[in-house]
Amino acid sequence: MRFGIISAGKGSRLASEGAGQPKPLVPICGVPMIERLARIMMRCGADRIAVIVNADNPETGEFVRRLSRELPLDLTVKSTPTPMHSLAELAPYLGTGRFCVTTVDTIFSESAFAAMMKEFASCPYDGLMGVTSLIDDEKPLYVDVDGDMMIKGFLDEKGGCRYVSAGIYALAPKALEVLGDCLESGQTRMRYFQRRLLEAGMRLKAFDMGPVVDVDHLGDVARAEEIAK
Repeated sequence: MRFGIISAGKGSRLASEGAGQPKPLVPICGVPMIERLARIMMRCGADRIAVIVNADNPETGEFVRRLSRELPLDLTVKSTPTPMHSLAELAPYLGTGRFCVTTVDTIFSESAFAAMMKEFASCPYDGLMGVTSLIDDEKPLYVDVDGDMMIKGFLDEKGGCRYVSAGIYALAPKALEVLGDCLESGQTRMRYFQRRLLEAGMRLKAFDMGPVVDVDHLGDVARAEEIAK
């Protein structure tokens, strides 16, 4: 199965707080987060991993090039306006089968991710979406599920929802067609993409990843390392 890493953001908040390197190279338990994520994906059965990095951070691109001597990475260097545009840049490298994509700053337990990938490999659904009950995002996307964890909706308001999106998307190839339709219609936010997946008739199941943290601030690193351990 192909995997993808979206790492084209500028990491401006970390930089403003004094981070000494671009966000993808900030270490989690001593390993740059982009390398940690790539190695987890390899241990979870990745055939190849498509990576997009920001053109304004040449240090990150050079790091990934060096890492590609050891791991099967396909690197794209391009500054994109949104994660959806980044996903579109990765699409040609994701093959024609099922794939899994996440953002570089999403820190989760490797054992939880491995369990999610194991279920995805044999599940009859069109997608398995990582969710968490730890509300860490400033503007979380709430995920409404039924008793079997099948997703009923992606909501801006909490309502009775227990979970929020963890930013981990394991999907059937039809999702890339939906992605193209979203961009053509001018919808460029990932939450709109997820809603369109449901509107397109795709059956999506939520997978509880336990605690998940997005590293947006230096203060997030300590908590991310506890989750990574």
